[in-house]
Amino acid sequence: MSGIKRSEQTCVSATAEENNADFAITAASPSETSKATAPAAWTLQISEQLADCRVFQVRRDVSRNPRDGSAHDFYVIEAPGWVNVIPLTSDGRVVLIEQYRHGTQEVSLEIPGGMIDAGESPAEAAARELLEETGYAAREVVHLGQTRPNPAIQDNWIHTFLARDVVYRHEPEFDGTEQTIVRLVPLAEIPALIAGGTITHALVVVAFHWLAIQTAMP
Repeated sequence: MSGIKRSEQTCVSATAEENNADFAITAASPSETSKATAPAAWTLQISEQLADCRVFQVRRDVSRNPRDGSAHDFYVIEAPGWVNVIPLTSDGRVVLIEQYRHGTQEVSLEIPGGMIDAGESPAEAAARELLEETGYAAREVVHLGQTRPNPAIQDNWIHTFLARDVVYRHEPEFDGTEQTIVRLVPLAEIPALIAGGTITHALVVVAFHWLAIQTAMP
């Protein structure tokens, strides 16, 4: 990604090697590696819906441990697929939004995103969320990758898109409790905003990592 200097990348690599030495990380021996297999799947015994929370549902699963046969409760958040979008103007600025987040009870600096509606493709949802939350439309929407937000307790995917050559069309169209303020930030400043703790949303950080990966690919 532009904005990350080669010297900084070298410094990060060196620091990572030092940290590995500090934690005394050792590689498995060939004999240990040859014995390794994929973890066995747990056997689902019972599954029941516990709550409908409008934008997600909560279910309780009882699954049996393949190692000793014991049964355990697991609670899963069932959610529709999500999208997030990195909107870039033709002059290299990112269209960000600020909005209040009730989980952390603070304002968060993010990229546009939201849920995929029934019958909608991820790309269609990305274009719609971009227009609704920012009032900007893109010349082209490109899929960068998809990620599991939290496979420990969630069952959905989030799809990350790059919106190229976005232009302002109209005021944002807020739905329900949504309210956003649009901020335009040069792409080159994004790494510093992440490193400095201004951008803290994990899925936003992942989105810019996807952009960095795709940009680095031949």
